[in-house]
Amino acid sequence: MTRTAALTPDQVPAESKPTLEAFTKNIGFTPNMLAAFAQSPIAFNAWASLLGNLSKALDVKTRDSIGLAVSEVNGCNYCLTVHSFTAQHMAKLPADEIILARKGHASDPQRDAALQFARKVIETRGQVSDADLKAVREAGYTDANVMEIVALVAMYSLTNFFNNVFDPEKDFPAVAPAGAI
Repeated sequence: MTRTAALTPDQVPAESKPTLEAFTKNIGFTPNMLAAFAQSPIAFNAWASLLGNLSKALDVKTRDSIGLAVSEVNGCNYCLTVHSFTAQHMAKLPADEIILARKGHASDPQRDAALQFARKVIETRGQVSDADLKAVREAGYTDANVMEIVALVAMYSLTNFFNNVFDPEKDFPAVAPAGAI
C-alpha cells in the first residue's frame, strides 16, 4: 500500500519541476519515488543536489554497490529494485556481484573494503572502530574518499527512509531477498 501519491506533471510544485524534468529526460520516464518526493521542493532539490555532487565520488560500480549494501541494511525494497537495475544496466555489474554488494561485499578487494566500511557505518550509525577506518585506508582510500563513502551512506539512507515511510509503487523489476538466492 502506498502512503503518498506520485504527483502528476500538473501537480508538481514549480520549484520542483526543473529537477523532476531533468530526471525524467535523463532516465526516460518519471519513477514514482521522484514524482512523490517532488512534493517537497526543499527536500527534493537538496537531495538532487547531493546526488549530483556525489555522482563524481569514487567509481560507478562502488557507488551503486554502496547503494545496494545500504538499502539492504535499511530494508528498502524500492531502492533495492532501483539499485539492482542500475547496477546491472549502468554499472554493468553481473548478478553475482549485485548479490555480494547487497551483503556488503565485492569480489574486487578495494571495492570490498569500501562496502564493508559503508555497511559498518550504517550498522553502527557511524560509530566505526579504529580498525574499520584503518582497513578502508589500507585498501587505498584517502580520508576524502572515506568522507565520500560516509556521504553516500547518508544519501542512500535518505531515500531508503523516504521510501520506507511513503512506500511508493514499485516501477522497477522486483528482486528476490538476498538471503534466498
